Amino acid sequence: MTTQLVMADGPWIDCLKPFTITRTGADLRVGILTLREKWEHRFKQVSTSTSSEPVSRVFPFEPAVGVTSFLFVRSNLLASATLLQAFQNLGMDESLWFGNQWLGCKVKRSPTSPLWDLPIKRSEFHGQVGFVEKVWHIFQLNGQELASDFELLTEGRYSQPIPQGNQVIHPERVFLEEGATVQLSILNASSGPIYIGRNAEVMEGSIIRGPFALCEGSATKLGSKIYGPTTIGPHSKVGGEINNSVVFGYSNKAHDGFLGNSVIGEWCNLGADTNNSNLKNNYSTVEIYDYVENGMVSTGLQFCGLFMGDHSKCGINTMFNTGTVVGVMSNIFGAGFPPKYIPSFSWGGAEGFQPFLVSKAFELAERVMSRREVPFTDAQKGLLQTIFDQEHGRG
Repeated sequence: MTTQLVMADGPWIDCLKPFTITRTGADLRVGILTLREKWEHRFKQVSTSTSSEPVSRVFPFEPAVGVTSFLFVRSNLLASATLLQAFQNLGMDESLWFGNQWLGCKVKRSPTSPLWDLPIKRSEFHGQVGFVEKVWHIFQLNGQELASDFELLTEGRYSQPIPQGNQVIHPERVFLEEGATVQLSILNASSGPIYIGRNAEVMEGSIIRGPFALCEGSATKLGSKIYGPTTIGPHSKVGGEINNSVVFGYSNKAHDGFLGNSVIGEWCNLGADTNNSNLKNNYSTVEIYDYVENGMVSTGLQFCGLFMGDHSKCGINTMFNTGTVVGVMSNIFGAGFPPKYIPSFSWGGAEGFQPFLVSKAFELAERVMSRREVPFTDAQKGLLQTIFDQEHGRG
């Protein structure tokens, strides 16, 4: 009997916009890995499918050949050994719950009705459960997930040698993948592990305090100052000062400037000397824009920075206030602080915005992605066109 693992989106992903405007909840990066990759490693499956709307046009659900059953797992659920065991013990046509929270189910065929409403046997999970329910959870949970992923990825393996000339504190908690380079830098793993991915580069003069992950093909520029817990996803370049932030991948913050308590999507670029505030002058809790509430909500956090959706960019010397949310495919520039909420496909700054024309936005995306030899597909264009239509209407 062959069971296919399927990551299932639900209404919970609306609270994770702007990042789930263009990706499934399972493709959020928290720690070293995405939520999907965590489950793939634990189930020892090469790949998974996705059950998701409206992004199914980009991530379609495709049953594999020879599959006789499906195991659906909630897309924003953090992987753990105890949950893995609970899922493996599920019988056919049985669901797993944590109180009133649906965690997953095992069924013979892919249903058309909501998975959490299926009239099947219900079992209760009594262990610890972690969810990524709000955008700020991505950087809040990054430390614990980075440590967990580090153990998962390095267990039974040996690091590449750390080159001489570096100053390393707790080298046993530093792991370099094949092709990784670190030159004339300081790595301090006292507060958490440091993971340098395949073909990643830590350039000279970088000062890094763990927990920290630099994923495949990424680089820290000369003299970077990075405080953990921070993750730089694959094929990104970062410099300046970074604190407790997550960059999903294929994005650049290559110059001086501060990024703190922030989450940056894919294909983003922060211009030279871009800074974000992560603490209000009166030290009160930070509010951010919530897509479900269509208004500002309290994070309950004193430190909270910038949340930037995929394909958005900003010019040199851009200043972002505490708790700023930027949608997908926006371009911010000019003096002064822009608003704390910038809708998708916006072009402008503190003095005002106009719609970022789809034709121009697509030209830019194709140009940027081609530099990394990544195609800008028709499916992605269709999804982004839908986002523009919803935000600005046709015309």
